[in-house]
Amino acid sequence: MKNEVLQVVGGNKNCQNPNVKTEQGPETQTQHPSAFHVSGPQNVPSINWRDLISSSWKDGNYKRIVMACFVQAVYLLELDRQENRTNQTALAPQWWIPFKYKLVETLIDERDGSIFGAIFEWDRAAALIDFVPVRPSGAPKAVLAFRGTLLKTPTIRRDIEDDLRFLAWESLKGSVRFSSGLKALRSISDKYGSSKICIAGHSLGASFAHQVGRALAEDGTYVEAHLFNPPSVSLSSGLKNMGEKVGDIWKRFRSRLPSTAETTPGLKQWVPHLYINNSDYICCYYTDANQAEELKVEKANAKSTNTPCATDKLYVLSKGKQKFLEAHGLQQWWSDDLELQMALNNSKLISKQLKSLYTLPPTEQSPSKG
Repeated sequence: MKNEVLQVVGGNKNCQNPNVKTEQGPETQTQHPSAFHVSGPQNVPSINWRDLISSSWKDGNYKRIVMACFVQAVYLLELDRQENRTNQTALAPQWWIPFKYKLVETLIDERDGSIFGAIFEWDRAAALIDFVPVRPSGAPKAVLAFRGTLLKTPTIRRDIEDDLRFLAWESLKGSVRFSSGLKALRSISDKYGSSKICIAGHSLGASFAHQVGRALAEDGTYVEAHLFNPPSVSLSSGLKNMGEKVGDIWKRFRSRLPSTAETTPGLKQWVPHLYINNSDYICCYYTDANQAEELKVEKANAKSTNTPCATDKLYVLSKGKQKFLEAHGLQQWWSDDLELQMALNNSKLISKQLKSLYTLPPTEQSPSKG
């Protein structure tokens, strides 16, 4: 990463949040612990003309930091709304302005009026001020970001409702946030092209990002996804695991039978980026060591039937024993001393979640030649 680092001074009146109320908040930007210059990344490079030669966005660490900051901005958009901050005292804008992006749309839950997601677009006007006439290579034209659960009175009911929905069914398709998120993702994909946008989310928001991304992938449209602390624990998956143990003998027998599904012609893999902390019990199943032997069998079966295995880029953070709130927090993902390991290429859980993308059900198979 470059030596030059960004410095944030004050606010930007040209990038106002239309969803922030006009009453004075209890704390100013400089006093609040969630202010960008207080708790944000300290050594991230600023975007300038040098990025036209060597783009910061080509650095995976830089992209991870920016995606995490955009998700933090969504948390703060809702907190700014709840705490009646003005456009001058709002905390959220400083989490996207330094990266030359602008807020173009907020996703609002019609049940309680809360902000659960937002769309950020490349801000060409802001970039021109720093002599960056074109978008650097690798920088997305737009980013759709989702926040996770906020344990605040105005949002806790609907957030927990969706948490329980995922816990029970491992699906969020029944939520109004899912339909709104998918509509927003389709919109920016149609406007800019799927290769020029990203989705990101943390915790519950990672589940929404994952599931709307998967829904789009089922139509053959693949969007880059960055999922921070995505939940891997649900009653549904627990019951499935019990069933798998009971039916293990049947699985071995069935693996010797001709395949009842075939690979979708020309279908490439959707590869989300997952960021996991080993001490976070909500997402630890993605790195379950007991999956190793079963994955070998599944890979062998997939190879014999010419069916691709679902793949993810899994980044694991190991810091020894940590408290849950620290291990599950978003702030760790823009930390300066972060050391990640690429732990697994084929997580059993992600393989199950994405399996439907790479196979056709028996009723849709090509007719056999007789």
